[in-house]
Amino acid sequence: MKYISTRGNAPTLGFCDAILAGLAQDGGLYLPQEWPQISNEEIASFANKSFSEIAFAIMTRFIGDEIEHDVFKDIVKKAYSGFNHPSITPLVELEPNHFILELFHGPTLAFKDVAMQFLALVMDHILVKRNQRATIVGATSGDTGSAAIEAFRGRDNIDIFILHPKGRTSEVQRRQMTCVLEDNIHNIALKGNFDDCQTIVKGLFGNKEFKENTALSGVNSINWGRILAQITYYFKAASDLGSPYKEVDFSVPTGNFGDIFAGYAAKQMGLPIGKLNIATNENDILARTLKSGKYEASEVKPTTSPSMDIAVSSNFERLLFEALGRNSEDLNRLMDSLKQSGGFSIPQKALADIVSNFNALKASEDEVIATMGGCEKESGYLLDPHTAVGVFVARQLKNKDRVMISLSTAHPAKFPQAVKIATGVEPVLPEFLADLFEKPERFDVLENDQKIIEDYILERISVTESC
Repeated sequence: MKYISTRGNAPTLGFCDAILAGLAQDGGLYLPQEWPQISNEEIASFANKSFSEIAFAIMTRFIGDEIEHDVFKDIVKKAYSGFNHPSITPLVELEPNHFILELFHGPTLAFKDVAMQFLALVMDHILVKRNQRATIVGATSGDTGSAAIEAFRGRDNIDIFILHPKGRTSEVQRRQMTCVLEDNIHNIALKGNFDDCQTIVKGLFGNKEFKENTALSGVNSINWGRILAQITYYFKAASDLGSPYKEVDFSVPTGNFGDIFAGYAAKQMGLPIGKLNIATNENDILARTLKSGKYEASEVKPTTSPSMDIAVSSNFERLLFEALGRNSEDLNRLMDSLKQSGGFSIPQKALADIVSNFNALKASEDEVIATMGGCEKESGYLLDPHTAVGVFVARQLKNKDRVMISLSTAHPAKFPQAVKIATGVEPVLPEFLADLFEKPERFDVLENDQKIIEDYILERISVTESC
């Protein structure tokens, strides 16, 4: 299996090089040259298999012979050994024909753990085998950072730097990052919003000299390894509910579009998905785009679902590339327009292709709070604010002939203040995190300036040796 850049001007890479690269040299995002197909018979067989078995069956299609299958099977098994539920990603029935897919049973209580625990082990394996080290830099709106730090903490061949927007995460999210004190962990509270963090990270990857001198790698959802791991729970959830003999819909709270693009990938591989419902909060660039055909950034509004407070969805580029018939020239014109004027219009044929696979809807802050309160009152089920966005949209867009699966992306205890205001119930952290508020923190507050971030990283990395 080979990987190509959406921008069309970067080398075609194998699996291991694509994982270490993160972002392509031309600024594009890596995708497999073709989508491997999974038969209905194999999908049906998943109903009797564990999460790790399903993950191995799906992910081996994308690695070729670059990692021995016995070694890769051990990596996958180990990645999910620390989750706090035997099903890893269990389903809970919220109401008739509407299920919650709980993705928060990992060590940091967020869906990012499903991908990050896998990605850390894969990257570590590649680096050890090559006798190399890497510098990981990532931007987070809350959950990616804590999941990455937990997964990479204490690793001898990796330094990790995470930028989060100062004051714009929940206290639990922040502490899950800043209370990790291993020498290879570096937390940066940036004076800005998430998009500022993301812009700086992309700028670091665009600085060829800096990238080479630091052996730079990324673990944001731009990294193909993140998408790959997330494909697995779409197959597992659907097969648990009767796929391929039943078509299912998914509702996905999304900001950066990585999680829901994994659903699109699953559909391209043969999973019978009816509609992928894009659920946005008041930062609704994706809902506006599907309605108007115009992709236009706007000012970010702080909400109770901060992980979705994003102006530009980076992974939407992957979907555009697919909808444009994988035409990099057309994609580059749109990306140039976004950079120069803050937006672009999607060609009609491409928009029609997108709309055939996706719906999109916004949930206002009042609707999110009402959904959280209503679910607790009606069923005793606590939703975090991000999951509430997805549940609200799922209810508006539900097709009576198909099962709806809403992705629950975080444990409610990660956002206790918002949950308590909406429901009157204060969610409690699991026992293994009960002492989180007693631990010391370590982080540095830095200005929104790429050069300042570059200097900070160069002063702290262990080895400046290119991978």
